Amino acid sequence: MFTGIIETIGKVEKIEKSGTNIDIYILSLLNNNLELGQSIAHDGVCLTVAGFDGILYKVTAVEETLNKTNLKYLKEGSELNIERCMPAHGRFDGHIVQGHVDTVATCIEILDQNGSWKFVFEYNNESHITVEKGSITINGTSLTVVDSLPNKFSVVIIPHTFSHTNFKKLTVGSVVNIEFDIIGKYIQKILKKQ
Repeated sequence: MFTGIIETIGKVEKIEKSGTNIDIYILSLLNNNLELGQSIAHDGVCLTVAGFDGILYKVTAVEETLNKTNLKYLKEGSELNIERCMPAHGRFDGHIVQGHVDTVATCIEILDQNGSWKFVFEYNNESHITVEKGSITINGTSLTVVDSLPNKFSVVIIPHTFSHTNFKKLTVGSVVNIEFDIIGKYIQKILKKQ
């Protein structure tokens, strides 16, 4: 389980095709603290540390993951938001994030608000909803929904989040990973059964 509080940015140094999977080799400030088999969120996608290559660590994204996330667009030099799992004794500063991406969304607008940035996203999956002031995870980052419309929502990014995540690299047309709030998903499922 994660909290959506990004620890660092990881840089993709190498990508190797392995059947229908890809092996991704990453350099980050956390590399010396990682262990084989550890779960790490990469732009919100939970992947397992599968090996080391010098100063790089390796994770494998399987075909299912590539089909449902933005990892299929990775290239050498791409930057990923990185978060390790929350320890049992840790603080819960974000919200409950599983590292299981529900869908991708496209950035359709970025508004500079003179001290913050409003990002507007659109997605195609009608089975998920957002609520104003509810939680959403974008590329692994725990955020609060500002505007909530069918298949569209916005968030406002503060300067700290902008400079410490890969939000600073997003442009109109960028595809991001979305994990909807787990509590909202359970409530939605319960209500559909009634």
